[in-house]
Amino acid sequence: MLKKPICYSTHFRTITFAALFLFFGEGCRTAIPRPRGAIINNTQPTRDDNLALGNPSGASVGDANNYLMVKPVFTLSYNRRRGIANWVSWHLSTAWKGEARRGNDFRPDPDLPLDWFAAKTSHYTDSGFDRGHLCPSDDRDGSTVDNSATFLLTNIVPEAPRHNREMWKDLEDYCRKLMAANNELYIVAGTDGTRGTGANGEASKLADGKITVPASLWKVIVVLPVGSNDLQRIDVNTRVIVVNIPNRQTAADKPWNYYALSVDELERKTGYDFLSNLPQELQRALEGKIDGGNS
Repeated sequence: MLKKPICYSTHFRTITFAALFLFFGEGCRTAIPRPRGAIINNTQPTRDDNLALGNPSGASVGDANNYLMVKPVFTLSYNRRRGIANWVSWHLSTAWKGEARRGNDFRPDPDLPLDWFAAKTSHYTDSGFDRGHLCPSDDRDGSTVDNSATFLLTNIVPEAPRHNREMWKDLEDYCRKLMAANNELYIVAGTDGTRGTGANGEASKLADGKITVPASLWKVIVVLPVGSNDLQRIDVNTRVIVVNIPNRQTAADKPWNYYALSVDELERKTGYDFLSNLPQELQRALEGKIDGGNS
């Protein structure tokens, strides 16, 4: 016979609240057993794995041109030959947000191997290109330390000024608008090709050929309502926004969603495998869609 739950008095203060809650529930209500393996969805925003959806290029510490760098605020693949990142991956929710001021402390990344070239701020001076963020400063203002990490020059690429300050910024703002509407996002941003057009005209390289000017910047954005067990909650209706935008001043003549494409198209262009931690059937369902970001 099942006994009725008992509300313990203050004589049993040595029993922790956590233990009481475990067995009887808050307010001494009868606990409802959960099925084994059930997903418990937590709707409190958290800081989640920046590489949760997969390593698009199979980056590792053994490949100098696909060099994996795992940092607290983002994960990236660095290309020694090009002198810039192949891609940067990060998670965005309100748990990453705060009131830290923009640091503007652009600097070489001390985590690069000592014998490798490391970009300096002076390499961008008078180049006609902005020091363009892949993971934005405003996505990491939860603390001064978090914000400062976005100014490491491994997270920076030569970006046409109008591209950076107009259309790319609009897309970053749109992502934070989605976040503010009780969503969390998984974002990967990267570079492709060589030769862009900045304020001083076309260029292929900076720093005596050591920093590549990319031909385009791309971004993959997966949007979920705030929750836990994120991979298990992605389904065929999940929004996946993808763009590939030419690194030219004139690209900003059009809105960012003009450059929307599918994951499949971007994979063919870059050779990367996005969303690789999802089941193959789900990847096929999501990767052929084009989301222009109008809602």
